[in-house]
Amino acid sequence: RATTEGAVVVRINGNKAVIVCLGCETDFVSATPEFKALANEIADAAIAEYPADLEALKAAKCSNGHTVEEEISAQTGKTGEKHDLAYYASLEAPCISSYVHFNNKLGAIVAFNKEVPAELGRGIAMQVTSMNPVSVSEADCPKEIVEKELEMYKQQMSEDPKMAGKPAAMLENIALGKLKKFYKERTLEDQEYVWDNKISVAQYIASADKEAKVVGFQRYSLSD
Repeated sequence: RATTEGAVVVRINGNKAVIVCLGCETDFVSATPEFKALANEIADAAIAEYPADLEALKAAKCSNGHTVEEEISAQTGKTGEKHDLAYYASLEAPCISSYVHFNNKLGAIVAFNKEVPAELGRGIAMQVTSMNPVSVSEADCPKEIVEKELEMYKQQMSEDPKMAGKPAAMLENIALGKLKKFYKERTLEDQEYVWDNKISVAQYIASADKEAKVVGFQRYSLSD
């Protein structure tokens, strides 16, 4: 009973933001007023109590005094369809922007080191939502992702007859070259900006404010 439908909801209050996903089994249920109300109630509880993790959010109180977990269980009982708190994440920063796609199935929150224009913030949140970067920059790309990519490149070359007998140093350089391409495609600052592919995201931000930087983001998609 996979919860592949549902709603992604964002809340921002000052320098804090949360992104929540309430999942269900069918788009019929996700479109009901009751489901939408519960998803919004959970997001309100999340921003009010700002819990540390998903388990803590389940214990947070809704406006009627019941816990989030109790409300989800009650909704499951009413519809006969499994409901699940699929995702929760939070950010705290001097400036936070967000974007939720029109179908409410994917969205993102993005943290900046300083106040940025609303249009810029929304543009970067849309970039994160649509392009799904793995990290802000090459420097903070998780080690396990880098190692996995390098291992994949080396495996590909070991299976390529054209690479047979090539010096190890050459193969290493080829792998590192492929990794650079990966950074350009999958790290936020190096990605082409979706609204102007002649510049990178970092260049776009710098064009508005040379001191502004993205310091973190959270993204969730029901289809991933």
